[in-house]
Amino acid sequence: MKKISYKFFQKFIANFVIILAILCLGLITYQGGTQNVFSSYKVAPIYSGNPKNNTISLMFNVYMGNEYVEQILQILEKCDVKATFFVGGIWVEKNEDCFMKIYNSGNEIGSHGYWHKEHSKITDEMQLNEIKMTAKLINDMIGVKMSLFAPPSGDFNKKTPDIAESQGYKTILWTKDTIDWRDQDVSVITQRATKNARAGDFVLMHPTKATCEALENIIKEYQKLGLKVDTVSKNLLIDKMS
Repeated sequence: MKKISYKFFQKFIANFVIILAILCLGLITYQGGTQNVFSSYKVAPIYSGNPKNNTISLMFNVYMGNEYVEQILQILEKCDVKATFFVGGIWVEKNEDCFMKIYNSGNEIGSHGYWHKEHSKITDEMQLNEIKMTAKLINDMIGVKMSLFAPPSGDFNKKTPDIAESQGYKTILWTKDTIDWRDQDVSVITQRATKNARAGDFVLMHPTKATCEALENIIKEYQKLGLKVDTVSKNLLIDKMS
């Protein structure tokens, strides 16, 4: 009788431990936002906006060259849409006139760090300095406190979103990558930007010749789908804009 009771007790404890482990795992993997069991950071990067806003966002990472920026601004104005420009600090210092054209156009300005460093390969302090240096530069120039940070090359480590948040930034990645910096093919860029396009998407681009040539048709394709083309911040709004 004692033997049977002891075995029963062992099974009871084993089952209890298994159930407790399952419950804990369920709590960890609960998708209240964007964190899951594989996330080892407190704040997660954001890959898309709120689909209820019926908005798609064009994001231009600007950190080298200025030949096509003005043309992109003209196309955006012609199509009566806004985009988000993530600018690198060193680029802004070297291209102040071009940067001011972006700002004066009414498009959104976000941070792309200062030296275009891959954040997974630098220290926490260096990551912080990348963000703070660019923030000071932009604030001194135009009096704007940015709220969005796009890590260069989409590269980050588990601390990056936390460091960005400590400075008042959301860490932004993308839903669709046109890879236009590498593939200078208008049809390929257009296809990557528009295939299965849907509300909430963030579409990554760069100011290249082929992107300029594809841009107007891309915007028109979105509009045919009934999507509004607007900034990342507008895309992230919780309540739909009236």
